[in-house]
Amino acid sequence: MALSPDVPVFAVPEQHLVPVSDHLQRMYPIPPSRMFTIRDALRKFQEKHPDQEAYDASQGDGGASLDGVPRPILERALELQLAMGTKYVLPIGPEPIRRLIAEQYWQLDPALGWGPQNIALGAGGRDVLVKAYQAMLALGHGRQGDVVITTRVPWLSYNWGPYGVGANVLRAPGRPEQAWAYTPEALEVTFEYAARYGRKVAALIITSPDNPTGHTLTLDEQIALAHKALDLGAAFVLFDWIYHHVTEGEPYDLNALLRAFEPERRERLMVLDGITKSLGGSNIRMAWLTASQKVIKFIASRASHSTIPSYFAMAVAQAAIEMGYREAARTIIEPTNASRRWLRRFLEEQGLTFIMGNGYYAFIHVGKWLQARGWETSEPLGQYLAEEHGIAIVPGVFFSPDGAAWIRFSYALPPERTQAAAHRLMQALNALTS
Repeated sequence: MALSPDVPVFAVPEQHLVPVSDHLQRMYPIPPSRMFTIRDALRKFQEKHPDQEAYDASQGDGGASLDGVPRPILERALELQLAMGTKYVLPIGPEPIRRLIAEQYWQLDPALGWGPQNIALGAGGRDVLVKAYQAMLALGHGRQGDVVITTRVPWLSYNWGPYGVGANVLRAPGRPEQAWAYTPEALEVTFEYAARYGRKVAALIITSPDNPTGHTLTLDEQIALAHKALDLGAAFVLFDWIYHHVTEGEPYDLNALLRAFEPERRERLMVLDGITKSLGGSNIRMAWLTASQKVIKFIASRASHSTIPSYFAMAVAQAAIEMGYREAARTIIEPTNASRRWLRRFLEEQGLTFIMGNGYYAFIHVGKWLQARGWETSEPLGQYLAEEHGIAIVPGVFFSPDGAAWIRFSYALPPERTQAAAHRLMQALNALTS
């Protein structure tokens, strides 16, 4: 029966209305990221010492600390933009670009049945992840309030991104001497802990190389952890491979990952990748999720009402893949790898306790210097290093309380800058105990 135009009407049938809940007023306030304020402390040093060099070893921004996206790629992307014009594109990206990612970037085996229909592009990693969290909750157990599992010291936005869309983040047990890495036993404990609170597991996050620790897992190790999580009842496993090109070896093989799972289990895998780290495209904002068609269709529907990625950003990715991605990313990969090799030797020579795999970061234990000054966490150390000595790092406590006695040192720098920054760091630390 038609409703009178004088009567209000819900946009969806009554049985599909969102239930009333007061949980929003009881949520913990989500803090802004302090990553973007670290440079303010460094600026104070520069104002006091305009004649001295300052070193920013805090940011994971190859577009600032290195040369970023090569100019020929930007010029090719501009050509593509001019040819496309300024009309709308699909909310998950045009099919030709998704096909390029599937066939040239991933080189997906057609026998696996995955292709461009399994790829969604987004406005950077955070945008793609928010859309992935929504899919995990809706398509997994179909509930808000369930759990996303991270390591004990996760990337800062992994603490708050899932929480902001209705998932609770649960940090798994882990020990610093093992880089807080997951173990099968730790996953069992974590799933049991979630169940005691009436929560199911929407997803396990596996990130390698890791941010902030740099810890790197082999593909076989990741596969084993994913199988364990799925055995325990996780709805999805998300592999964050955003740093996997910035390594001494080859990037991860998506075909090998998919072949390690039966077709029905492949439907529960998600892989995040993009250009922000390996190509230095931080302000270009382009990442993509590779997942089941069900997940991609869900994201496409939601994206059509929210964030549609910039065509120019997608054109940059296209231009880089056309060039050959490893060649395009060489200006980031080569200096970062050279810096890593030097820094690992230097930290060993200094007798420091540290974690370093691949990617951009070394995670360094600074407990004895904190104790010497009477500081409970590395937060005041971060301010001291930047303001008094002109070296910016990220206090480990920003990531979680388990990182309180650690700092993150970014070596996504030219080797000579990494060397100077590391020497400045040791001078500043030793000044605390002299």
